Parts: sequence; structure tokens; C-alpha cells
Amino acid sequence: MQFLSVLPIIRQFTPNDIGRSMAWFPIAGLIIGLCAAMVYGATQMLGVPDLVSALAGVAALAGFSGFLHLDGVADMADGFFSSRPRERILEIMRDSRIGTMGVIGVFMVLAFKWAAIVSLPPAIGWRVLVLAPIVGRASQIITMHYMPYARSEGGLASIFLAHCSRQTVLIVIVIVTLSAVLLGGAKGMMAVCVSGIFGFYFNFRCLRKIGGMTGDTLGAISEGIETVVMCAMCAGME
Repeated sequence: MQFLSVLPIIRQFTPNDIGRSMAWFPIAGLIIGLCAAMVYGATQMLGVPDLVSALAGVAALAGFSGFLHLDGVADMADGFFSSRPRERILEIMRDSRIGTMGVIGVFMVLAFKWAAIVSLPPAIGWRVLVLAPIVGRASQIITMHYMPYARSEGGLASIFLAHCSRQTVLIVIVIVTLSAVLLGGAKGMMAVCVSGIFGFYFNFRCLRKIGGMTGDTLGAISEGIETVVMCAMCAGME
């Protein structure tokens, strides 16, 4: 929670402690999602229009995460859409400044999330706000297990790689499956399957483009998976 959220967890942890926390990533997503769902529910109870309450829920989801993963979306969009060679893409992604492509990338992610929540009845909307970050955080674990690291010098995600085992992957898959069934039923499982296809393609493109993953692509896949889950849950809605 200290690493993945802005909730005030005041305690010192060693890099080894942080690395061993990987299996708990989906639980952190659950807590962040519950916080966002409470904001969404509170605005609904106050009679705020659906357009505004949906925006409040999406904003809370990003805010409780400290906008950490949206930063990855911006950096990745700037690099991948720059039409530069691999080394230059990695340099652009490391640059703290945000360009036009980064702004568009963040806007598109937030816009699709907002549109998805607006399209859902409130009784389902809050469940989706909880489910999406669980699946998004789980996708990071699966990516770290199967993808090589693109930077030879390492980076922020390096502290987790030594602790990413097959057992950890199985744990997060079980958590995601149970969460999908409990929160979304058959449609929840369908949304998870669609997000899995998206995640596979996303990582394939990263492998082809820069030779693996970085901390930015991990943030971007989390946001992308969240967006796909929300949009997939809208299937069949009028």
C-alpha cells in the first residue's frame, strides 16, 4: 500500500520487503478500488448527476494510486509514438517532461474509463471500480514474470524481479478469478479474458519495440487493463 497508493503507511521497509510484497498487489488494488467505489457511491447518494459521479469515481481511482500508473501511460505514449529507434525511445520514456502524445494517451485512458462507468448502472459501476484495479495490479505481476527487463542498467521495477515466481503468479490468478466471479459473475470473467488478450498483445508490442518491459510499461499495462475491464463490462448495455 505504501508503494502503490497515497494512503499514509508510515513505516520503513527494506528493498527485500518491498520485493516480497508482490503477491499482495491485487489486494492493494482491491483497497484502492474500494476507496474509489466509496467516493462514487457517496456522490450518488448526494444526488450528483451520473456524469459527475462517474468522473469522481475515475478521478479517485487515479488519485488514490498517486497517479503513478498514469505517469507510465504518458511516458510510454511519448516514447512509443515518437517513431525513434529503441535507445531513443527509452531515453524519451525516462524524461520527466510530458509531450503531446503523453497528454493524448492519459486523456484517452481517463475518457474511456469515464464513459464506461457512465454507461453502467450504479449497482454495477461500483463493482467495476473495485474489480478493474485488482486485475490491473495482477497484470503487473504476470508481466514481470514472463517479460525481460528492457534496460540493462535496471530501474524501479528491478527490486521485484527476484521475487516474481510461478507461485506468485498462481496466487494472483486465483485472486483475480475469485474477484471476477464475485464482483462481475460471467461478465466479469469475460472482461478478465478480454483484458488478458489485450495484455498479451500489449506485451508483444513492448517486446518488439524496446525488447521487454520497464517501470513505465508496467504502469501503462495496469491502466490499459483497467480500461479494458471497464469497457468490456459495458458489453450488452443499452
